[in-house]
Amino acid sequence: MRKRLGRERFGMIVGLPILILLVGGGWVIWRLNADLDDIEARQLEWSLLGTLFWQHLKVTAAAAVAVLVTAIPLGVLLTRPTFRRFSGPVIAIANAGQATPVIGLIVLLAMWIAFDFWTAVLALAIYAFLPVLRNTMVGLQQVDQTLVEAARGMGMSQMATLLRIEMPLAAPIIMAGVRTALVLVAGTASFAAFINAGGLGELITTGIKLFRYPVLVSGGILIALLALAFEWAGRLLEALLTPKGM
Repeated sequence: MRKRLGRERFGMIVGLPILILLVGGGWVIWRLNADLDDIEARQLEWSLLGTLFWQHLKVTAAAAVAVLVTAIPLGVLLTRPTFRRFSGPVIAIANAGQATPVIGLIVLLAMWIAFDFWTAVLALAIYAFLPVLRNTMVGLQQVDQTLVEAARGMGMSQMATLLRIEMPLAAPIIMAGVRTALVLVAGTASFAAFINAGGLGELITTGIKLFRYPVLVSGGILIALLALAFEWAGRLLEALLTPKGM
């Protein structure tokens, strides 16, 4: 397995879970032994932490799914000859979505739509849309066209060629974009707390408002660990979907 993945990728896949366990275990040990006041203890109750973690995971997963089911098909469509001329304007719009500060995007959408879960999902999906779209297009554009022509010459349809030749060869680049989007969404989902969508960002806002630094730092650590977990999952999927020999 190490030979197939390469030393660096194998080290990341093995090392990230170890890092997550070490940091997460260290935080749990600190939490069990920390001398907290009443406010800090209430904010760091295990039941509340579980609720906030679940809320954060839901908004992250929903935004990630929204990105995948829209950006990948659109990226495929924009590499087809009929729609290739639209790629420039679409990329420009996606660039604008990521160039906008995510906190501003979330608040503006909340003022326009509603202060709720789905507005946070929409804002995060817009913010993380570009890496998946761009990598899908780049991955498909870099597929050797002689292989595509050979497949068509053997009688394969356009759809069969796309699914059996182009997508597998483009998978490593596409998955790199997916991994980037997952980490972006997991980290920026903390801003969902600003529009009443819950999540671990609540710990950060509470820690700032009440000057409770154990709560603030705990929120930052837990969000970072979740982002690292998504980074690891993305790298694992990237390794599994990469065809042998690439």
